Amino acid sequence: MFDGESVSYFSLPHATRMTVVRFEDNSLWLHSPIKMTDALLRELSSLGEVKYLIAPNELHHLYLQDWQKQVPRAMLMGTEKVVRKRHDLEFNGELSADFLPPWSSDIAYLLFTGAPAMEEAVFFHRPSRTLIVTDLIEGSISVANEPSKSWLAKFAGVVGLDAGTILDWRLSFTFHKEEARSHIEQMITWHPETIIMAHAHKVDHHAERFLERSFSWLHPHVAE
Repeated sequence: MFDGESVSYFSLPHATRMTVVRFEDNSLWLHSPIKMTDALLRELSSLGEVKYLIAPNELHHLYLQDWQKQVPRAMLMGTEKVVRKRHDLEFNGELSADFLPPWSSDIAYLLFTGAPAMEEAVFFHRPSRTLIVTDLIEGSISVANEPSKSWLAKFAGVVGLDAGTILDWRLSFTFHKEEARSHIEQMITWHPETIIMAHAHKVDHHAERFLERSFSWLHPHVAE
């Protein structure tokens, strides 16, 4: 897990985070690549060779061009909207609902759909029992030094101690809650022990309970 510099989204600061999985052959899987630096490249080189670059939703694409130039042999994969948005990049696969990951023995995959505004590829690293999400669950952002923006952060639902789905995305599920509920129920059946989010703290205890609370607005059915 590597944290990068903050970026602005609707004038609010959002942290950036890249999650790295190393497979048994020392190949690396990079989820939501952050801004590239020489120090970051050196550290990754000490771990192995970058084989996959993952763009999990249409908002996480800012640094892909630099990564693709630096590691041209890596396979770039993104959701449909990312592929359409970044026609300047060469994608090797689309993260669709019927996508068959070449890494399925290590990482389970789910395309979280139901919101016309956006869809997100969600991953579960089996060996470490880690759920990896991007914007589906977000935590609190700091606007302490910018009071003029505090109202916007409160309206979006990105202040406070609890993480959750931001307001505009929750509202976009209004007519597709059953579809979204089926996705969260599948995520719960993975029984994650850790949750890594792109814009919040890492959850490393009571992860299932945290997941259920974050999606309580969907009222998921929790299997006994």
